[in-house]
Amino acid sequence: MSIYNSIGQQYSKTRVPDIRIVNKLIDLLNLPKNSIIADIGAGTGGYSQALANQGFFVNAIEPSLVMQKQALEYPQVKWFTGYAENLPLPDKSVDGVVSILAIHHFTNLEKGFQEMQRIIRDGIIVLLSFDIRLAKKIWLYDYFPFLWEDALRFLPLNEQINLIQRNTQRRVEAIPLLLPYDLSDLFAAAAWRRPELYLQTEVRAGISSFALANQDLIEQGVQLLTADLSSGEWTKKYGNIHNLTEIELGYRFIRAT
Repeated sequence: MSIYNSIGQQYSKTRVPDIRIVNKLIDLLNLPKNSIIADIGAGTGGYSQALANQGFFVNAIEPSLVMQKQALEYPQVKWFTGYAENLPLPDKSVDGVVSILAIHHFTNLEKGFQEMQRIIRDGIIVLLSFDIRLAKKIWLYDYFPFLWEDALRFLPLNEQINLIQRNTQRRVEAIPLLLPYDLSDLFAAAAWRRPELYLQTEVRAGISSFALANQDLIEQGVQLLTADLSSGEWTKKYGNIHNLTEIELGYRFIRAT
């Protein structure tokens, strides 16, 4: 949690929920309006509020008070301070569960998945996760190789799926999320076609891999990227990426039914 007390200061400015991700979540949850959804690792509540805007009631669970304080007051979102491994909700109290790019911060995945299963009635669990091994190495990792190394420390997708199956006794499927070029939620690889965004301190501050990295290495990468963008070297080497409108970078929705 301490990381989110430090990176969370400006989080809501750069981590704006993307409507395409929201719509996909709703599609995968397949719940009637007025259902109760638990959002685990809710951050500043962007996705909680987006789901509430679509007619759901949301229990937003987040350990960091710095993050919670940035959330807008919203009648259909109720906040709880707590961890995934010990959710502050009663048994069978929600209709669906979501967790958006958060499970890599759980301290105990098995316990987290058991808790999701405990609080849900018969509905669906939908996670947004990633496995960088499923992606090709793009230009970003030439400037910031630690991002690649950091992501490799996280569990492969098949291990994530096995853990969920084992701890929830559910059927689990993975659905690829191809990243559009104009995502509003600026998570690690989201600005894959907008290299200039990684030069902005507040964009990097909203990405945990940057927050955890050695600041000297970040500075080196920023200087090199700045130089290559201004000299035209970046465009010469990587400009073809502008021909793509979406890209496969290892992000997956995981749906447990």
